[in-house]
Amino acid sequence: MITLVLFLPLLPLTGATLSRFTFVLADREVQCFFDEVEKDAEYHLVFQVIAGGHYDVDCFIEDPKGQMIYRKHKIHQENYKGKAEMSGVYKFCFGNQFSSFTHKKIYFHLQIGKMSPVIPDDPSRASALTQLESSCTNVHYTLRKVANLQSQQRVQALIDWLHADSVNTHILYWAASETIILFLVTVGQVIVLKRFFSEKKANAYAAGTRT
Repeated sequence: MITLVLFLPLLPLTGATLSRFTFVLADREVQCFFDEVEKDAEYHLVFQVIAGGHYDVDCFIEDPKGQMIYRKHKIHQENYKGKAEMSGVYKFCFGNQFSSFTHKKIYFHLQIGKMSPVIPDDPSRASALTQLESSCTNVHYTLRKVANLQSQQRVQALIDWLHADSVNTHILYWAASETIILFLVTVGQVIVLKRFFSEKKANAYAAGTRT
């Protein structure tokens, strides 16, 4: 089954668009996202499988003519950069066809285009930056690095939470199974002991009757 999704930018950047998604990819399913890319524009795809099975999916990219320009099979994560050879709608797809019953949860973001410099180039102005402009530029790039780091930490926190939740579920199932087994063993022992004393009493009664 193939699911087609319109790819809308969630976070506009100066000179670029950045979209972030976390979604569930069902078993035996292909899910595709679409975005408009201008010719010679660069795009940057980053994704990671954060839950499900062996943490692997297929990934492929098609140009507006339907030609495959990128494809990898059963990968956990990717950091891929490309350049559009033509203008049009590009297709970014994730596949889970090889899995029979395991869903996958995927986080990814896609950046289209380059971010424009904080201070645009202007031949008419002096080439040297003022102290204020330099400070603003440093703050801008530092905040950008902090935002990227926060995104990575949120993804890692989500992975850790899902892993902890999975471990907790397994512990609950194991504890419930142990409780049921212990109850059955206890009931079995009671039945065996009861039968043992009943047979012993019956044997004693039979021996007394014969005497």
